[in-house]
Amino acid sequence: MRVERQVLFWLAALILLILAALVLRSVLLPFVAGMVIAYALNPLADRLGALGLPRVWASAIVVVLLIMALVAAVVFLVPIIARQVQQLVEVLPGEIERVRGMVEDSARERLGSRFGDFQAWLDSVAAELSRNWASVIGFLAQSVWSQGRALVSFASLLLITPVVVFYLLVDWHSMLQKIDSWLPRDHAPTIRRLAIEINAAVSAFIRGQGLICLILGSLYAVGLTWADIPYGLIIGLAAGLLSFVPFVGFALGLITALTVALIQYWPETLPLLKVLAVFGIGQALDSSLLSPRIVGPKVGLHPVWLIFSLFVFGYLFGFVGVLVAVPMAAAIAVLVRFALEVYLSSSIYKGRTALAPADLDQPLEKGP
Repeated sequence: MRVERQVLFWLAALILLILAALVLRSVLLPFVAGMVIAYALNPLADRLGALGLPRVWASAIVVVLLIMALVAAVVFLVPIIARQVQQLVEVLPGEIERVRGMVEDSARERLGSRFGDFQAWLDSVAAELSRNWASVIGFLAQSVWSQGRALVSFASLLLITPVVVFYLLVDWHSMLQKIDSWLPRDHAPTIRRLAIEINAAVSAFIRGQGLICLILGSLYAVGLTWADIPYGLIIGLAAGLLSFVPFVGFALGLITALTVALIQYWPETLPLLKVLAVFGIGQALDSSLLSPRIVGPKVGLHPVWLIFSLFVFGYLFGFVGVLVAVPMAAAIAVLVRFALEVYLSSSIYKGRTALAPADLDQPLEKGP
């Protein structure tokens, strides 16, 4: 009965935590972002503390460096990205017409007498796209900026997140000690072991894979800009940021860059070869050097499980869910492996009359 009460207690606590997160998800973004950033930057604060700096000053220096990096990104990158997005919106209708012309020329040669039906279908699709283009843009703008919520969220993210990061860094170790003192004494060693495994997986992914995403994003952006691919900076940075899911960033970035190069330069093949070279170098660098050296084998997250977690947490909690999807997926994976370990060593799996270890090596006798 005692075990059943413990299970019911923790299950009820988990349900209450999920319900509270669902109710408060609209105001959790700066706090969750601050927790993720503080977790990622805590080793830097520890190293500054090891040099003799007080924890408060070490945390302040880390936050100042973070703010300077964000300001530099806003000053140097945001205008370029905004200009490329504006150019994309302006030239997209013309590019669609170019693609339509290429498709019509190819279809006229291949379909022959059936080209008329294909052209009628293509005209209807183009008319529908043109008719809905303005409404789609208006809907997206209205959904993003409705009632000023996006502006408020962005302002709170910029103002509150650094404060949250600072205080979490200052109190990091004392918080961990306090949480450790709250653990059930009978199960504290097991919980600590699971926490160490979860920390190893989460830190390898957030810190290691985050660094890899920055390196690959910079490589792809510079490489595609060198290859004269339109909107190469946007495509490269997006491919790098999506690289936290194995092969997803590489695949989407390669397909997008090849499509843009094909539309812009066909029948020239040199830009296509440059795109292949940029992504080939990035993938080779990632698989042979970056992932083995920076991340290592500690993550243990299957790509399918990671993608599923991103969809589920993003659906339930929005952008806050996307931020916590990877840590929660790593934690759940560790807990599932522990539950499976307990199950395989229990009498439920082995049965009441489990075979002795010496009997496991003997082949089963066939019945009469």
